[in-house]
Amino acid sequence: MPDRTPVQLGEYESAVLAPDQLTPRDADRLHALQARGSLTLTREHTGWRLKADATVGVLVLDRVRVVISPKFAIPGERLMSWLAYALGTPVPATARRWATGPTGYADLVGAALLEECERLLREGLRRDYVRRRSVEPLLRGRLDVAAQATRRYGQLDQLHLRAFDREADIWDNRVLGSALKAALGMTGSPGLARALHGAAGAFPWAPTPAAALHALDRTHYTRLNARYRPAHTWARLLLRGGGVTDLLTDHGTSADGLLLAMPALWEAVVRRLGTEAVGPQGGHAVPGGSGTGITIRGDLGNASAFRPDLLLSLPGLPGHGTADRTLLPVDAKYKRYDRHGVSAADVHQLLTYSSGYASADTPTAVIVHPQPGSHARRTLQVRGPRGLLGLVHVLGVDTRATPEQASAWMGSALR
Repeated sequence: MPDRTPVQLGEYESAVLAPDQLTPRDADRLHALQARGSLTLTREHTGWRLKADATVGVLVLDRVRVVISPKFAIPGERLMSWLAYALGTPVPATARRWATGPTGYADLVGAALLEECERLLREGLRRDYVRRRSVEPLLRGRLDVAAQATRRYGQLDQLHLRAFDREADIWDNRVLGSALKAALGMTGSPGLARALHGAAGAFPWAPTPAAALHALDRTHYTRLNARYRPAHTWARLLLRGGGVTDLLTDHGTSADGLLLAMPALWEAVVRRLGTEAVGPQGGHAVPGGSGTGITIRGDLGNASAFRPDLLLSLPGLPGHGTADRTLLPVDAKYKRYDRHGVSAADVHQLLTYSSGYASADTPTAVIVHPQPGSHARRTLQVRGPRGLLGLVHVLGVDTRATPEQASAWMGSALR
């Protein structure tokens, strides 16, 4: 990988780049990412100003390598635990040895993919029957009569054959070869680059990254390829540049890198946390968030609808029937609510959720935000001239704890 000037910045921070540090191709790629809301690029008298939004990761351009760090300082091994938790994949066994350094968080994902690929190599890559056409002196498989008649004109010294050979050159393996190549282009660690290069040589490659992604989208897991699921999860993350289903919608961009939308990541974490937290109490998540959601009609344009990130169905009081259940709207906020008060806009939003879903007697809603270092809980009481309008529980989840510890604490907080 050619030497590139490193550029370090954090979420919502900006950096000034010299005019010659961005090529026209880089500017086009950054403007494509700007359209996705990942960053902002503006032209200034002294060059370019690059500002990160709620996005972390690495972006490899022609002349610079941009590393964006999260505003919450999370150790590398803990970040991998939360990322694996959000993706619903097992935490790689070597996560405890990883540390976040100047090379950025993309190296952690590359290392996770490498570990899963090395495990598959030790176990033996999956093989399947692949149809091949060949010209050989002996009959093997089936004779291609049409090709033999039109190309050899009846001669039998060379036979046109069609055969099915059991090979490792199948899509389950091709997508991993392509993902290893993508990780190799992003890493800033020489040791990891050597390991990725060695593993990539043992896998077949897809013709293009787009073809690999198309194959991943069509993959169905059975007992034959179920062991590939964790590796495919990390491969999908790398090939989409951070965009995975339910984490970040990918709209396509030619920029090389791994950019994670932290609000979307936190929403995925909170949805799983809340669902697992109320499970022991007999609660469950309402599928689809809430069906039709809260609708707005009568305004200019089409009717709109909005719904909370998570809607929990909780059992009623002891002695009541099973039908006596309450709904609890939960919203994920990727904000520093451990340092400042809840904004008026968020209070209004949660009050709307509580009045639309929760019990009229005690309209309640929940905000869940990240808080490094310790769990925290506080309750906002919103009152009007006629009394209580609603309660908003503000839960700060310790991102330095394990997801299992956080789920247990959240269950006690919601009890």
